[in-house]
Amino acid sequence: MRAIRYHDGGGPDVLRVDELERPEPARDEVLVEMRAASINPVDAVLREQGAPRVPKTTGSDIAGVVTAVGTDVDAYEEGDRVFATGLHVGRFAGGSFADFAVVPTDLLAPLPEGVDFEEGAAVALVGVTAWRAMVHHARLEPGATAFIHGGNGGVGHVAIGLADALGATSVSTARPEYHDAVRKLGAETVLDYTRDDLTEAAVEATGGADLVLDSMAGTYFEMDVELAAFGGDVSVIAGGEATLSDVSAARSKELDIHMMSMSNLATHPDAPDIGPILARLGRLVAEDRLEVVIDRTYPLEDAAAAHRAVVEESFLGKIVLTP
Repeated sequence: MRAIRYHDGGGPDVLRVDELERPEPARDEVLVEMRAASINPVDAVLREQGAPRVPKTTGSDIAGVVTAVGTDVDAYEEGDRVFATGLHVGRFAGGSFADFAVVPTDLLAPLPEGVDFEEGAAVALVGVTAWRAMVHHARLEPGATAFIHGGNGGVGHVAIGLADALGATSVSTARPEYHDAVRKLGAETVLDYTRDDLTEAAVEATGGADLVLDSMAGTYFEMDVELAAFGGDVSVIAGGEATLSDVSAARSKELDIHMMSMSNLATHPDAPDIGPILARLGRLVAEDRLEVVIDRTYPLEDAAAAHRAVVEESFLGKIVLTP
């Protein structure tokens, strides 16, 4: 089988199409024939740095058909349509950019009929991230207001739809060329993130946000605190460094600040399982209550182009690879 692997860290050109033996599932795993996989920024970050275990097959998200099951697996059988995420973490040398992948059942869920493989792969990591930030951490409720940075991004565009499905109102940022599309996804107001009065405009649009969802806290952390309502939540889902110069501003509002990583769900046994979250996301997509936007599709052998695009280009939604 083909697998897109890197043997050392570096740019997209370090990715190679390797020919490997088809893996066999362990007792608690299933073997999935890949029908679609999607690219996420974390895949490019790990490739650049070099994963803890190399050679590493790149990719976290997969959707496909079960072709074999481990001896302890009762919930799945050959022929089942499934989708999964979490294969990017150091727990695995195998990833999703391959003709076949072994997937532990805790990372897996049935893919509902009516949801195509491309949608399943596209929603997986970003959907679990948004769910963890908004439902598990912030406990977003109907009638609440969510401010979502980067509404055209992978997590951002799904978070807008998820807020709408939960009965919350969302306000977001995006480049002007995406404003109409982001509104159609469910955002009540979309702001140009380059405007000089962004904080003031965001406060006016939300009246104080019950939740602020941020993937660039190094840029927006101070704004997040100013924008959040009293007793609100700030969920930070990505980034390396961030500074809060006035901690008393957050204390005076009694804010809950959540520093989280979706990857913890694939590595920490005390964290919630990914599978049940995926199952809920799958139902929302199947019921047309959550839209997943696919900007473009590449063949598997063009994985380097997908890695390059996710870092260098601006687009709406997700990029997907197919066999």
